[in-house]
Amino acid sequence: MIELRGVGKRYPGRPAVLRGVDLTLRPRDIVAVTGGNGSGKSTLLRIVAGVSRPSTGTVTGRPAPVGWVPERFPAQQRVSARDYLTHHGRIRGLDTHRARRRAGELLDRLALVGGDATRLRDLSKGNAQKVALAQALVVPPELLVLDEPWSGLDASAHATLRELIADVAGAGGTVVLTDHREAVLEATATVVHHIDGGRLVARTSTVDTAVVDLAGSGPPPWRGMPGVFEAHRDGGVVRIRVDGARCDELLAVALHEGWSVRGVRR
Repeated sequence: MIELRGVGKRYPGRPAVLRGVDLTLRPRDIVAVTGGNGSGKSTLLRIVAGVSRPSTGTVTGRPAPVGWVPERFPAQQRVSARDYLTHHGRIRGLDTHRARRRAGELLDRLALVGGDATRLRDLSKGNAQKVALAQALVVPPELLVLDEPWSGLDASAHATLRELIADVAGAGGTVVLTDHREAVLEATATVVHHIDGGRLVARTSTVDTAVVDLAGSGPPPWRGMPGVFEAHRDGGVVRIRVDGARCDELLAVALHEGWSVRGVRR
């Protein structure tokens, strides 16, 4: 779990960009940050990703690796898309063969036009964005931070990106993103935070959730189950936050595996 407490950001000679931000980011959450131009969205994402330090406050629990896609990707390079992604994979601990294979898998899935031997400088805006997304995912991240990730993508890649985001969250990771189209965010995110004037002013959930208390021992029946956002032990029970639409499924599996249900709250 990643926690921001009292986070502020100020640049010399300018008003504060962020003020007193408190934010908790949980495993399996897909968190959208909304707000107008200049509200502090991009600055907040940079601090969450670890590419910028807060002027005040603390950030704890940031995992590794972190996948980061900035709003503007530095695409004016002579290197090919394949070699660029292979290099990033090797930096993050993959051997050359695995990095090259992973690069190919991601570019195939995102349907890069022109092939992976195309130089970055020769890519269209949409295809450069596909490479930017692939570099953030070349090693599966525990935290994925995306600033306007749908910018320039074609309709097919829009759907693929939603699938990739769901894959990260489904594997227990946390995703934080922005987009200027609220309908896109509402269709993708599980939690939406609104920022105005550098402060978080509202939080909403886009899914109905339930909290289930289970008691028992043995293999956790919820591990790997879709729709489980969080599970932690609290005294003699395990408290699980789950998508309300998956609650009955979780209860059935838990009872079948010999666990006792101590409580359900919606």
